[in-house]
Amino acid sequence: MRSESQQRVAAALDAAGIETRIVEFDASTRTSADAAAAIGCDVAQIAKSVILRAKASERHVLVVTSGANRVDEKAVAALVGEKIGRADADFVRTRTGFVIGGVAPIAHVETPITLIDEDLLGHTELWAAAGTPNSVFALAPDHLVALTGGRVAKVKEDTQP
Repeated sequence: MRSESQQRVAAALDAAGIETRIVEFDASTRTSADAAAAIGCDVAQIAKSVILRAKASERHVLVVTSGANRVDEKAVAALVGEKIGRADADFVRTRTGFVIGGVAPIAHVETPITLIDEDLLGHTELWAAAGTPNSVFALAPDHLVALTGGRVAKVKEDTQP
């Protein structure tokens, strides 16, 4: 039996005509490394959903980034046009309907401001959380962009000094 969160994700995928299946694991896929190990893919193929808080509007900002990257919060603030802060577990749950570690890039209870890491477009297949910390689904990068209505941008933190 699927959880309510997984059902929302499955319904959104079905409504968009995306043919994929939700895969559940016994072990957690909460982190990008855990998910990549369970799936058998590269960590860069994990479409990690990071939720930030837009300080002025109190909206949630969904940054879908490669599992290999860290989010540059200053870049996100510039793209969104307001200061950004970290989101606590209650904020994430209220705005998305998901628990941290299981936040899907789709089917949020409130519509987020969405940014998509340009690095994700370099892959043919991505894996994203399906509403719980131990479930995922596969999709193509163009489907991710279409499903979320997200803006593709450079959101990764530079690792060079």
